[in-house]
Amino acid sequence: MLFRSGGNPPIVGGEGSGELGQGPPQVKGFVLVHDGRGYLCAPDHVWAIDMRDGHELWHYFWKARGSTHIGCRGVGVWKDFVYFETPDDYVVALDANTGKERWKNEFVSFNQQYFSTWPPTVIDNHLILGTGNDLDQPGILQSQDPETGKVQWKLYTVPMNEGDPGLNTWPSLDAARHGGGQVWVPGSFDPETRLYIVGTGNPTPGYTGQGRKGDNLYTCSLIAVNVDTGKIAWHFQTSPHDTHDWDSTQTPILVDGMVNGRMRKLVLQATRNGYYFTLDRVTGESVVTTKFGTSTNWAKGLRPNGSPDPNPEKEATIPGALVSPTEGGVTNWPPPAYSPDTGYFYINEHNSWNILYLTDADPRGGMGLSGKQPSAVGNSQNFLTAIDPKTGKAVWRHEYSGSGGAGLLTTAGGLIFTGDGSGNFVAFDAKLGKPVWHARIGNISNSPQTYMLDGKQHVLVAAGDQLFDFVLN
Repeated sequence: MLFRSGGNPPIVGGEGSGELGQGPPQVKGFVLVHDGRGYLCAPDHVWAIDMRDGHELWHYFWKARGSTHIGCRGVGVWKDFVYFETPDDYVVALDANTGKERWKNEFVSFNQQYFSTWPPTVIDNHLILGTGNDLDQPGILQSQDPETGKVQWKLYTVPMNEGDPGLNTWPSLDAARHGGGQVWVPGSFDPETRLYIVGTGNPTPGYTGQGRKGDNLYTCSLIAVNVDTGKIAWHFQTSPHDTHDWDSTQTPILVDGMVNGRMRKLVLQATRNGYYFTLDRVTGESVVTTKFGTSTNWAKGLRPNGSPDPNPEKEATIPGALVSPTEGGVTNWPPPAYSPDTGYFYINEHNSWNILYLTDADPRGGMGLSGKQPSAVGNSQNFLTAIDPKTGKAVWRHEYSGSGGAGLLTTAGGLIFTGDGSGNFVAFDAKLGKPVWHARIGNISNSPQTYMLDGKQHVLVAAGDQLFDFVLN
């Protein structure tokens, strides 16, 4: 089966480094498969398709006011509703059977230059929404009633009032209120603790930190949010005082594992900055922190709490600082995977170098993502990497000839599915890291996913604006 979207505007803009593009819209989000139907989106568009033959059932078009059309990371489905976020900051509820609009509301301010790509997530009676902003607004995570769109709670990811926790990690309340920490990639929900664990983005100004001295909580952090109240239960900062746009929005994976003879509830995350973390998902306590990027050099070491300790010499300077990784990171938004059979955490790894030149020495820092100029140097190495979460050490690496970088899927059949950056969709042996088979379909633009239909297992993957569906024999 092949489905192709067409007639859409070019993708422009950038929510994080390495995501600018032109041409037809890429399918970046998951395709939700429900009752034989698939629901997918691109900026301003939502489709329903028949998963048996790929024909279009309905198509919804949103006429946007403008904004950053970088992508749509997926839709949410609940009962007979389909939800999606528009680039210009509406959440829209559609009828799943007809594609007709049921309700809509502007959930963050378009005039404050928010732009939205998050896939709405329904947890019980909560519709969870996040957004992005590259200027100087605070990060916002919120919950709405999925039936009506009424706001249930709203969480700012930076301190907004005197006395708020974390304010002491900012030089002033004004700096904190304009401090960023966007939530633009969805997290993972633990039904036992009622905690929604999600990563936050970079502080602002993004590249010049002289006007926001301190660690800048809760930017570049994992935060555990009580889904019923919107309150933060714990946090762990993966990049204190980030000056490289190393958002910590990478997908966290929840597992139960034996650590030092004791079964613990864990959360696993490999971040853009080149560090891997195993945390206790009930308390946020560090269990393992390791450097998984082979050339990562920006930290002096680890703090007692397990966070990397940034080296000020690796911030941008007028003569230039040699830093690895680049702003795109060792990994980015495409999600990792975990296999309970091997016990390994899998990530696509990109190692690279640049020289960072400071172009704005104003003590207030540059606006948004301005103030420095990167210059790429040296050769890059790209791997599919298996990490043991108990130790944080790489068990094996498979080097790509291309860039790699697509999302990952593991299956009970002992396989890992991903793209190799050279136009191939590849199945690897999950235990050994050896290629098993491949299909040349173009560079993968989302994560492969698997589903059952009519008693057969399918693997679905997108390459640019096309969907390819494989049936496993």
